[in-house]
Formats: sequence, C-alpha cells, structure tokens
Amino acid sequence: MAERPARKPRTPHSAQVVRTERLTPHMQRVVLGGESLGGFAADTCTDHYVKLLFPAGGAVYPEPFDMERIRAEFPRDQWPVTRTYTVRDWNAEQREMTLDFVIHGDEGLAGPWAQRVKPGETVLFMGPGGAYTPAPDADWHLLVGDESALPAIARSLEALPAGARAHAFVEVSGPEEEQKIDSDVEVTWLHRGDRPVGEPLLDAVRALEFPEGRVHAFVHGEAHFVKELRHLLRVEKALPREDLSISGYWRLGHNEDGWQASKREWNARIEVEQEGAAPAA
Repeated sequence: MAERPARKPRTPHSAQVVRTERLTPHMQRVVLGGESLGGFAADTCTDHYVKLLFPAGGAVYPEPFDMERIRAEFPRDQWPVTRTYTVRDWNAEQREMTLDFVIHGDEGLAGPWAQRVKPGETVLFMGPGGAYTPAPDADWHLLVGDESALPAIARSLEALPAGARAHAFVEVSGPEEEQKIDSDVEVTWLHRGDRPVGEPLLDAVRALEFPEGRVHAFVHGEAHFVKELRHLLRVEKALPREDLSISGYWRLGHNEDGWQASKREWNARIEVEQEGAAPAA
C-alpha cells in the first residue's frame, strides 16, 4: 500500500480588527486588516470562507503560532477551536476582509466574540476555501439560504452582471433582519417568525415556477431544509450535479465541531437515499 503523503504544514494568517458594526439586531460585522494580509486573497469565489482560530480555555501557545507543533505537543482538548465564516467582502487595495456573524446573545463562541472584540486585537485564521461563483453562461440563477448563507448570497448577487436573471430567497427571523444588497436583483425576504428554520424557504422554492433554460443554483443553510431542497432540485427537477452548489452550513442541535464531525457521513447517506446509488469516490 502506498504511503499517504505527509500533510503540508498549514500556516495561519494574522490580521487585526479594524472596525466593527452592528448591521441588524442579530448580525454583527467585523472588518479585519493589516500589513500581514498582503499575501492573502479572496477574490476568485463568492462563497470564500475562512476558519477563525480561537484558543482553548487557558491554553498558551508557542510563538510564533505553529499549528503542527500544537497538534504534536498539546492534548486534543487544548487545540485551538475553529469556526467557519464566509468572506462577505475582500478589498485587495485596502487589504481588508469583512466577516458577518449571526448573533444569538451569549450563545456560541464566535458570535459573542464578534460582539466584544475591539479594534486593534489580533485574529488568526486559516483559508480561504471556496468553490462557488455564479456561472456566467447560465440562463438564470437560483440563490437560497438562511442567515448563515446571507453573506455568500449577497456577495454572489453583487457579482452578477447588470441584467442577469436570478431568483434569490433569503430567510431571516423578521423584517428587522433584512439588509441592503448592492444588486439590481430583487431579493425575496422570508420572515420566519415562529416557524421552523427553513420552512418558509421550502414553501417558496416549491412554489417557484422555474424559468426555461439552464439554472445555476446555490442552496446553503441549515442541513435539514437543505436536504429537502436537494431532493427537489436533484431528483424532482433533475438538475445536473455540476449546476448545483448545495450543502448544510450548520445543523440544528449541533455546534460546528459536532456537525463537521458527522457532515461527510450525513451527506453520503443523503446521496444514497435520494439518488439510489453509492456516492462517487
């Protein structure tokens, strides 16, 4: 058996908090910048994401920060905790990266951090990752998501050329959570209220009369409604896999650590259930 190639050392990026802003009652913006971002770029995908590194409680890491050394020398519960966030905007000229955080009071790790962090503080992160940008040769675009997908949807809409055809559905808790998006595409804002997460999105997409032509679709958010929409688009509408970017950003009842640990198995099971065949290797 061939030996697995050694994992390449991963060096995190370092940045400083430039400013913060409360966009809506439940959305906090943090802008990162600094000279250390001179070698960073997030301009090829509209769903670029980074993984913020949060020190485990009480842990003091070696300087300079070395993830491989930490993994080798520290117990697992002292490794940094990662949280994944979409790059809402990247300004290469000013070397500034904008991240938007959904806030649930004191719940979670990254949300409370985003509320209390101050300009000048240093942040470490890995990335960027990303795979989606609106296909320029598609006849129309479908963008669907909850609050967690709003940054990627907004950035995608702003990247569309003038006159592009698109249907965009964004679910938020109420009208106070709507945001201004610099696009001529009219966003359909769905107010969840007391309904389960994703239910308004399911109803809206099911009711949509799909235009003729090739659609390029982006569907992200809570895993359960994403599963239902995947069935609608892949099985009922028979959209080809290559024209669909669809994945659960999060799952009710799980923090990111728990969800990421089970996400691959969840996705493989869904693929088998919905398409009746084992997923490709």
